[in-house]
Amino acid sequence: DPLPPPLPKKQLQRAESLPEPAPSQRCHDDPEPRAGSILYSIPAGQGAPQRDRPPRAPKKPLSKSQSLGEPLAQSSPQKAPSGSLKELTFGTADAELGQLLESPAGVSGVVLGCQEASLARLSALLQEELLGPEERQQLLEAELVGKRWAALGVLDPQPCCQSGDAWYFRVGFTFEHSQLQLAAKVPKPCCSSLGVQSSLGTHCSIQHLLGRFTDRLPRELVLPGIPGAQSQGPSREEPVCPAPQVLLCAEVPQQTLADFVKGSHALHRTSPGHYERLGCLLLLQLCMGLEHLQGQNLVQGDLCPENLLLVQCPCPPQRQKEPLGLSLPRLLISSFFKVQEKQRPCSSSQELDWSQALAAPSPPTAAELNLGRLIYQILHVDISLENILGFRSKRLPEIPSLSIYSTGLKRLASLLLHRDPHQRVSIQQTRAILQVLLWGPRQELFARSRKSLELLQSWLQVKRALLLLRFAENSAGAGVSPGLEEWLCCQYFQGVTEHTLFQVTQLLYA
Repeated sequence: DPLPPPLPKKQLQRAESLPEPAPSQRCHDDPEPRAGSILYSIPAGQGAPQRDRPPRAPKKPLSKSQSLGEPLAQSSPQKAPSGSLKELTFGTADAELGQLLESPAGVSGVVLGCQEASLARLSALLQEELLGPEERQQLLEAELVGKRWAALGVLDPQPCCQSGDAWYFRVGFTFEHSQLQLAAKVPKPCCSSLGVQSSLGTHCSIQHLLGRFTDRLPRELVLPGIPGAQSQGPSREEPVCPAPQVLLCAEVPQQTLADFVKGSHALHRTSPGHYERLGCLLLLQLCMGLEHLQGQNLVQGDLCPENLLLVQCPCPPQRQKEPLGLSLPRLLISSFFKVQEKQRPCSSSQELDWSQALAAPSPPTAAELNLGRLIYQILHVDISLENILGFRSKRLPEIPSLSIYSTGLKRLASLLLHRDPHQRVSIQQTRAILQVLLWGPRQELFARSRKSLELLQSWLQVKRALLLLRFAENSAGAGVSPGLEEWLCCQYFQGVTEHTLFQVTQLLYA
């Protein structure tokens, strides 16, 4: 008998077949990410770049003419619309979540967008903790209008701080059934910038003026040259005269940066890493304040340690036992004018060029030169005017390598004090370099992988996620409450891009 015909082979349905490999999938030689590692939870294409993977799209090369932070190529993955993520929380309805997940951005876009929105909210909350609610500040300013010494209580007749341009006294004022502590600023003769200071607005690194009035000073105040001063007399070097105009400031300074540097030699010697990190954080605050002034077409005054105030931040319970020298204070710019100092005769045109750059009221590079000199002063290295003037023919003084920050600060100082004004870094670039020194990326990131926008983008995404996890863990456990340094860190990761990181690391690690 003939054999029956063979049975037809069963055809697999298209829906049951394995997905076809896409050109952008991992090559066979690439290792599989280990479960539990950081890269395991990152969508394909967003982890560390792999050398065997073909590039997705040609990238536009960097050019020297591009400004810091200018986008070079659209390399970031598509994100969900930012407006839809600002109100997204753990309790958001699944129907709304489903709409977001069906968007072209997908899961990765939603997660990245939520991270940025969360950092922005955290930054705003921390800023309010540092400065106080803006509405309450406005109410306080309105309450102080027309008030004089009679409405204030002098808490200490001795100045709590003396800067290069003013004396500061602690005074009390009753507001909303509570006793506030304010600072009464008595400007020194010929040192006044009331019109400028009144229009600066609120900024974490700018002295906040609440009000002003003209009145005779109380007799109990100990002030050189003022009637009623009992323990001090007029200084021969500083002729003083009555200064009836008084400014009321929200922050009560404890000391100047000059006082801090003078009293920190032992800390620098015993804990160089901690001290130089504090120095970076103080310089970062100064740069942020200078950027704020430049944005309003204003210039700083005499940028020197004597005119930079330090204010102790509200101390969380976990940090109350921390020594005062180890805690990070707020740095405030309080001088918005140029003090007319005596200038010695210049022996050459070269010396005249540099001395005029340092002493002119608002030269374009005076702030950069003073910042470079300030780095040396904070690191306790002598950098007199003669050192700077001789830099065109000699090398800058050597900065000893005492911590991981020493080399970077030395590099930054050389960029700020470059003999060619066109080669000096700007205040904005200085701020970005300090942020990289503090929070990375460090040079070892590029030891195994070539520096690229993809690598920096991946580093940035992972660091943002880890930063948010740190906040969550600290709030749930016995961690330290966030403060000024955490706010500065949020400010960095909230706004930085991989393009900025590429250019800054080129400057810093050249």
